[in-house]
Amino acid sequence: MSESQHSILLVEDDYLDAMSVERELRKIKVMVPLHKAKNGREALAMLRGEPGTPKLNPLPTIILLDINMPKMNGIEFLEEIRRDPVLAHLNVFIMTTSNEDSDRFAAQNLRVNGYIVKPLTFDTFNDGASSLDSFSLFLDLLKLKPQ
Repeated sequence: MSESQHSILLVEDDYLDAMSVERELRKIKVMVPLHKAKNGREALAMLRGEPGTPKLNPLPTIILLDINMPKMNGIEFLEEIRRDPVLAHLNVFIMTTSNEDSDRFAAQNLRVNGYIVKPLTFDTFNDGASSLDSFSLFLDLLKLKPQ
């Protein structure tokens, strides 16, 4: 996949959190298309190309996913894409205000690539060994090097 084909799908219902993610991506010079969905159902429609919603083509390199959303939360969304043979391989990083072990455990069981507690800043994402591994993987998936 060439760099021009990389993209991110941000699944976030809070406008200010979405703006924060955009700002942080610009800060670390991640300049790939950013698609946005406000909940899991809207994201699924974009990934599958359901009637009235154009399909993301190619599929996003990374999904940044909030857990607490209306209509279909992040865990329900993850369960759905992991059952779908076309979408099961997608790289998902959870973003949430929840630091509950149950949320973290559910996300890990659904093969997330990383778990980020909001507010999102890549400075704090870059702290600690497990976060550093997640951050490195995030950049690696986009074929970028830390700035």
